[in-house]
Amino acid sequence: MSQILSDTSRNRQIGIALVTATTLMFAVLDTSAKWLVQSVPVLQVVWLRFVFHTFLTTAIFMPSMGTSLFQISKPRLQLLRGVMLALMTGLNFFALQYLQLAETGAVQFSVPILIALISAVWLHEPLDAKKWMAICIGFVGVLIIIRPGSQGFHPAILLSILNALLYAAFNLMTRRLAGSDHPISTQLTSAAVPSVVLAPFAIWFWQTPDSWQVWCVLILAGLTGGLGHTASALAHRYATAAVLGPFLYQQIIYMTLGGWLVFGQTPDTPVVLGASIVVLSGLYLLWREFRLPT
Repeated sequence: MSQILSDTSRNRQIGIALVTATTLMFAVLDTSAKWLVQSVPVLQVVWLRFVFHTFLTTAIFMPSMGTSLFQISKPRLQLLRGVMLALMTGLNFFALQYLQLAETGAVQFSVPILIALISAVWLHEPLDAKKWMAICIGFVGVLIIIRPGSQGFHPAILLSILNALLYAAFNLMTRRLAGSDHPISTQLTSAAVPSVVLAPFAIWFWQTPDSWQVWCVLILAGLTGGLGHTASALAHRYATAAVLGPFLYQQIIYMTLGGWLVFGQTPDTPVVLGASIVVLSGLYLLWREFRLPT
């Protein structure tokens, strides 16, 4: 059984470092997915992303964990989490067909606000005024990036909004499972469930990749997805959802960079300004965590 560790400054710092790795992995995953869905059916990309995730996780951790890798104490909750992850990934990949990485990333960063609100109301996790201010300032930066009402509306943005709502609940569910199941078992189950559920649909829409580059990017998507969810599950052993939530903001930086490097999408002034605000608010929160006594 995986135990949540004591709430100390050192453990919060470790949790923040792990969630930073999570955001980097997920940015690479989204960049890979956007490249893939231009030529491969979305459901096939989603399915193969989870299939490779499942096989890679099993191959890496089976030698050290043995059959304990497959032991879970809350199968219904794990099943629900896996179905949610399949739906979230599908929504995100469909949206990436039509939206820029910076756009989908910006919408995702309403998630820390939702997490903080849910944590404060239902989980009774404390948030002081300065943390609230930093989170709200970060959200203003996200709004500057999105520029609501200033561009032509695309229905795909609704998919990203629904994904954000599901992702907030998903993160809190990860927090709950951190106290009962091993984080590696949790993320393996989260990959195995979509692999099974989506198999019939993926096979129906199957289109054989026509180059080794496509296969390599598919493997990269599975690897970064697995590493990202592993780091996320581990992070929730060290810090609360409210502490980790604000640091999810930094993913917008990595996604904007991926859009520029891979798709030639140069960030304009609002994106740079909004991203700067998000980073500064995150750095302030990080500074406060390091100043807290153990």
